Amino acid sequence: MKSTFSLLFSLFLFSCSHQPIAQEKALWPDKHGPSLDGVVPAEDAAKLPTEWSEKKHVVWKAPYKGLGHSSPIVLGDNVWFTSATKDGKEQYVYAVDRNSGKVVHNLTLYKNADPEPLGNTTNNYATPSCVVEPGAVYVHFGTYGTCRLDPKTGKKVWDRKDIEVRHFRGPASSPVIYKESLILTFDGVEDKQFIMALDKNTGKTLWTTKRSVDFKDLVDGKPKREGDFRKAFGTPGFAEVDGKTQILSVGSRAAYGYDADTGKEIWILTHGNYNAAVRPIYIPKYKMAIINTGSAKANIHGVALDKTTKGKINNTHIKWSQRRASRYCMPVYYQDHIYQITHDGNLSCINVKSGETAWKQSLVRSFMASPLLVGNKVYIIDIYGKATVFEATPTAFKQIAENEIAEEVSACPAVADGALFIRGKKHLYKIAK
Repeated sequence: MKSTFSLLFSLFLFSCSHQPIAQEKALWPDKHGPSLDGVVPAEDAAKLPTEWSEKKHVVWKAPYKGLGHSSPIVLGDNVWFTSATKDGKEQYVYAVDRNSGKVVHNLTLYKNADPEPLGNTTNNYATPSCVVEPGAVYVHFGTYGTCRLDPKTGKKVWDRKDIEVRHFRGPASSPVIYKESLILTFDGVEDKQFIMALDKNTGKTLWTTKRSVDFKDLVDGKPKREGDFRKAFGTPGFAEVDGKTQILSVGSRAAYGYDADTGKEIWILTHGNYNAAVRPIYIPKYKMAIINTGSAKANIHGVALDKTTKGKINNTHIKWSQRRASRYCMPVYYQDHIYQITHDGNLSCINVKSGETAWKQSLVRSFMASPLLVGNKVYIIDIYGKATVFEATPTAFKQIAENEIAEEVSACPAVADGALFIRGKKHLYKIAK
């Protein structure tokens, strides 16, 4: 009996020691973090420094080749991001060890013989950010290619180069994961404006939904400026409405709510803007989405989402609106208020329920990266690498610190294990105490 027990116990120990190793955790799986809203998890927020410089708290700087606006993403021990040559003829993906700063993968994913010129000096050919989950890295370059990579080997699991869209100003919308789907957004010119879902395991198309708005831009049967007013650069958000998940997506001339499982359009909010690039956020407490409509004379809206939010909702579900919206930066929410920085440096604190501005502060700087909410503090970084840390309070603007690195910054920062990862124009920085 005793020997039988010993044998069974030995077999148990052998079995435990040979269990499959758990897959790497997605610490910062999306350009806006685990909850897709710029909120840093509490365990990381407590560890982050509020002060840094080129000589303080920089753990390492990893150089990379090429250009890119894509934000760093963290899966296990690796930080992933994309870059491309200035002319778009080569597009790369990097994986950098977050502990040492050493390059684990530097892969050329796509070569393009004749990429379309961007027609502007702002965008580049590596603007969409990767999205990750345990066992998978999804990389997207718009019409130039979308693929799933094995994070250990860097090899492609599947690859799609057949989704043809003329971006005109370059791709920028990032992919998002929903259940077994990879959601892609294509707001190009001419007649190519749609949202679609791919099977994340095989890459096969599950559904495609065309934008339904009338762009009202035809002259002699052709879109003005080659369809430039149909362009948008948005990445979707999500909302739980009446027990079902909706995709919140902002395109040119309209914002939409789609059934996340089928792609069916549920509601539409028309607007007069184009080039929309700010991701919508959803605030469950108020059952409200915060939607920025684009560039030029853009608005920010508080939109009620409930079981009655269907069809055209312009006259029924907009709770409040403001004119000074952001072109690039998603706001962050904390305790009944959102904190928004515009591309031209206008910082504001807005009451979510009423839409009233609690305070405003002009920083006289330019911004492309979205803020981070770190506990009860907000971090914002301008395009020249200067970061402002301030208290998230509706009483007044209260600056805590001002920091700077020596490189331009256009990508949203990432956070993992108490460290801040900032993508500069030439280096990826790790900043930690």
